[in-house]
Amino acid sequence: MLSSRLTPFLAECCISSLRKSSSTSSFSSLSQIQPWLFIGLGNPGEKYQSTRHNVGFDMIDAFAQSQGVVDGVPVLLAKPQTYMNLSGESVGPLAAYYKLPLNRVLVAYDDMDLPCGVLRLQPKGGFGRHSGLKSVIYHFRKNREFCRLRIGIGRPPGQMDPKAFVLQKFNRTGRGRIDSAVKEGVDILKMVATKGLTEAARLSNADQKYKHLRSDDLQD
Repeated sequence: MLSSRLTPFLAECCISSLRKSSSTSSFSSLSQIQPWLFIGLGNPGEKYQSTRHNVGFDMIDAFAQSQGVVDGVPVLLAKPQTYMNLSGESVGPLAAYYKLPLNRVLVAYDDMDLPCGVLRLQPKGGFGRHSGLKSVIYHFRKNREFCRLRIGIGRPPGQMDPKAFVLQKFNRTGRGRIDSAVKEGVDILKMVATKGLTEAARLSNADQKYKHLRSDDLQD
């Protein structure tokens, strides 16, 4: 069973394998296959549902709902409950608990530097202006060698405070674009689990590269 010191930090039913059971016993039975840990960043609570800052949570929820079995590869799914800016306080201990190398950890999060609905898969990087990612890096002992699925939310309009922007919900068109991106993201995560990060990034990033040119960037 998962250590009691970790369970308060994780959303209910967020830890599962790509088999339908959400029990950690399924993880043990597949332990001969090195698992992935997919983490979505966001804020817990109804107040923050469907906001720009919670698209990482949206991605993990969609992935969990879509899965039966993907080539028998075990995957752990997590949504930190320590709030965005303290995400690392749960993510760090979780990766350590399962003794996972960081190249088997993927973090999905909102990114203002990408147009709304554009995805980018990367093997490593910094944290930019993202406080949640900064916390994750800090609790990984400042190691940045973990995978990221960046989910574009666009930039705030005019002089709007970015902190206010990320806590707002999308307008109707923006929500539609994000919902489509989340579906695409589920397929990308499947590729990561089955084909590996390098091949998944090659295939998905090429498709996403010019996506923003097919439609204008959205802002509320």
